[in-house]
Amino acid sequence: MKDNIVPFNWPHMTGKELYYIAEAHFNGRLAGDGPFTKRCHEWLEKRTGCNKALLTHSCTAALEMAAILADIQPGDEVIMPSYTFVSTANAFVLRGGVPVFVDIREDTLNLDERLIEAAITPRTKAIVPVHYAGVACEMDAIMDIAQRYNLLVIEDAAQGIMSTYKGRSLGSIGHMGCYSFHETKNIISGEGGALLINDPALAERAEIIREKGTDRSQFFRGEVDKYTWQDIGSSFLPGELIAAFLWAQLEEAEDITQNRLASWRRYHDLLEDMELNNILRRPIVPDNCRHNAHMYYLLLASGIDRQAVLDKMKSNDIWPVFHYVPLHSSPGGQRYGRVHGSLKVTDDQSERLIRLPLWVGLTEQQQEKIVNILKVAVQQQG
Repeated sequence: MKDNIVPFNWPHMTGKELYYIAEAHFNGRLAGDGPFTKRCHEWLEKRTGCNKALLTHSCTAALEMAAILADIQPGDEVIMPSYTFVSTANAFVLRGGVPVFVDIREDTLNLDERLIEAAITPRTKAIVPVHYAGVACEMDAIMDIAQRYNLLVIEDAAQGIMSTYKGRSLGSIGHMGCYSFHETKNIISGEGGALLINDPALAERAEIIREKGTDRSQFFRGEVDKYTWQDIGSSFLPGELIAAFLWAQLEEAEDITQNRLASWRRYHDLLEDMELNNILRRPIVPDNCRHNAHMYYLLLASGIDRQAVLDKMKSNDIWPVFHYVPLHSSPGGQRYGRVHGSLKVTDDQSERLIRLPLWVGLTEQQQEKIVNILKVAVQQQG
């Protein structure tokens, strides 16, 4: 990384990743579900309180497993926000499911729980809340709706590790939860993810689906005398080198989170005057949510040219980015999904959102430069 460039993301190394990778090699275990995978599973189960944690090679894989476990059949509907990554929808489309896009809340940019019930039809099978920026959806209301209509809740907590809702870990509240360890996330392994199983009735089948549809995991525990093909599945588990890298990160998860939170709060303080002057809106975190500082985003006031702001900042070696193109306005979303109601909040906020650089090691001086250039970029449009 050049000294004068401030990238959007810079992957953090704790210092033990390569040591643990070498240890895995020394032990002769490179395939999945070795000692480091078991350590990661135990950490996730203890930290979140889930019934079972299973590492996957991506959060996409975890979502695809969840879709199989939910028994999504052609034509089944799955309620979700449009403002999310494509994997949230694709996992269910692969099973023949139909994403039903519902608008988001103005404050958190999360699925608006007040709009879910009206979107339910006889074909509805599941609700997929996405915890945007590591800030929790209103899970009590969502779980109440799911219980009354006998629906599954699958949390897309790709951005949510170390975040909580009323003291409960994100990913551990619905029937299933999905984490991402992609290099842009807080806790990383390059690529990687995890499926959290909270409903014990799903645990045994989840293991089978993850192991190519076989009962191989039970065989290795001595529960069966040979393993055979039992169900549909695929090779969803990561290699042991990925797990070794991840273990080094999980060991330092609390320190990583606190470091990011310090940078997040610094941005929040530096941008207060711009919000007071109605130039932008800062993130809103409800009182019952503890977030993990996954990202710092802002919403520019209507009328400000977002692309001009981004271009100005990039010309000064600062690389902020916008985020998702809403799925309902994409070719795939229009082909495979449907919209329920107005998505005016999604459309509006997706056009005004900017994510600022945020990573472990970002300095106060860099943050001050970012905010100063942002102010200049906005003023030049006045």
